[in-house]
Amino acid sequence: MSEEVADPAPATDHHVWATVPRARSLHPAAQGTPYHKDAAVVHNLAVGFDRDLPQYRTTNGATHGPGAGERMKDAGVDFSRIRAVSGAGQQHGSVYWSKSAEDALASLDPQRRFSNNSSHRHSSTTRECGELEEVVGGPQALADLTGSRAYERFTGSQIKKIRREKPAEWEATSRVSLVSSFLPSLFLGSIAPIEISDASGMNLMNVQTFKWDERLLDSCGGPELRAKIGPEPVPGGTVLGKVASWWVTRWGFNPDCLVAPFTGDNPATMVALSTPGDAVLSLGTSTTFLLAIPPSDTPPACFTSSHLLAHPTTIGAYIAMLCYKNGSLAREQVRDEYADRDWARFNGLVAATPPGNNGYLGLYFPLHEIIPPNVIGKFYFKGRDNSLTPFRVDAIPEDAHPRAILESQLLSIRGRIADIVPKDASRLHRLVLTGGASANPTIRQLSADLFGIPAYVAEETAEAAATGGALLARYAWWKGNDGAGGSFEQMRASDTERMKLVAQPNEEITKVYDGLVVPYQFCESYVVVECEDSDDE
Repeated sequence: MSEEVADPAPATDHHVWATVPRARSLHPAAQGTPYHKDAAVVHNLAVGFDRDLPQYRTTNGATHGPGAGERMKDAGVDFSRIRAVSGAGQQHGSVYWSKSAEDALASLDPQRRFSNNSSHRHSSTTRECGELEEVVGGPQALADLTGSRAYERFTGSQIKKIRREKPAEWEATSRVSLVSSFLPSLFLGSIAPIEISDASGMNLMNVQTFKWDERLLDSCGGPELRAKIGPEPVPGGTVLGKVASWWVTRWGFNPDCLVAPFTGDNPATMVALSTPGDAVLSLGTSTTFLLAIPPSDTPPACFTSSHLLAHPTTIGAYIAMLCYKNGSLAREQVRDEYADRDWARFNGLVAATPPGNNGYLGLYFPLHEIIPPNVIGKFYFKGRDNSLTPFRVDAIPEDAHPRAILESQLLSIRGRIADIVPKDASRLHRLVLTGGASANPTIRQLSADLFGIPAYVAEETAEAAATGGALLARYAWWKGNDGAGGSFEQMRASDTERMKLVAQPNEEITKVYDGLVVPYQFCESYVVVECEDSDDE
């Protein structure tokens, strides 16, 4: 983790926003990002729990959270100029409040740090997931209701397991929060409601009405969960109240500083990098595709292999999410085997073959995949003239592999977009690339051509979730002042664009890929059946 310090803020009355601790799945950290009214980051600081707080003896885990405040103050951040606070928390994590917690929050001692805060980290809940899906009629029915089938890491199944295996602890619990609602609770001095986008990752909220589903609440936590989960979820940018006196006395916050809901790290990333009608393609160790779907008369379709989240800032808009396990690992294996471990040679081989790869298709799954589920191995196909059903082959030409892996990874996403997005939704207009492979010019151009939309890279993506949290704080303040109830997009209309156009689609090439979606889907279905048959043997 690195610390980046911008030029000191000028001594003017510019408003400043901040986002605070975000737990990261691989390197948990507390992070602060004050933010100017003109959308410029004032200061960016991360406190690595294991590295900077060794006295708490964490190992890629939770901590009590001190450190960021002291370091930001030492760096010259003036907390009195912060007008609103929001942020991002690691999704799905749950926090269980004791019956004395609310009184303790309301009477924090400004001479003491926070301590003794704990969260629940997920464990195996296969049994609970099956029971939860059975309540509503199966995996697809649960996906249609909540946006996702049951997942072991989702909060609903975690609550269900705690209630079953630790009844005394469950009885002693007065309220249940997500990490993202726990954090604003500390700022408010009272327990905050859960935000709608992060609530979408619980298997407890109806993703169409944005309200808790009583059947699911009862299945996971019994009749008492309705009270323990708190009020209905709230949109991002809602004003929850003002900071508690603890923050004013200990850190010098302005007593009129607003507190807005925090959201999850993925929704916050979308807030920072996109608006409805954009897509974000993260090309890292795994491949994640996030699609901001504008409001439409027809809701998006839900599937057991994807996730649908309520959009944090725009009621009626959604975020569709596709997560693939085989990302850079698969691309690097092809590079190493067929391009002499050299990206320049890999790119040259892609350029030397035409779009469509002379009819050759390759599907590469060195790890058990999530989409499609449970497939593993390498599978090759050759297209037939004027046919939508390629035939299976044992091998393809060596120089065809680099283009084959790029086209197959992106065609898998392209085919699913068409199924998810409502027919009456407006057309996607921008593809934002992030992750290590987003720097590759060949991958940039192929992505623009295959999706048929311009490709961009953001100037600042390293801490996009933190920036998204700061924007949500700004939105809460803006709506009550300059914005007079306006939309998030209206607020950002005057911001300096921090996206760089890196590739324009070629319409003729896009037409080639239009014709490959169905043949690719045939190949993928073939692979799923082949893997199922091998499992049965």
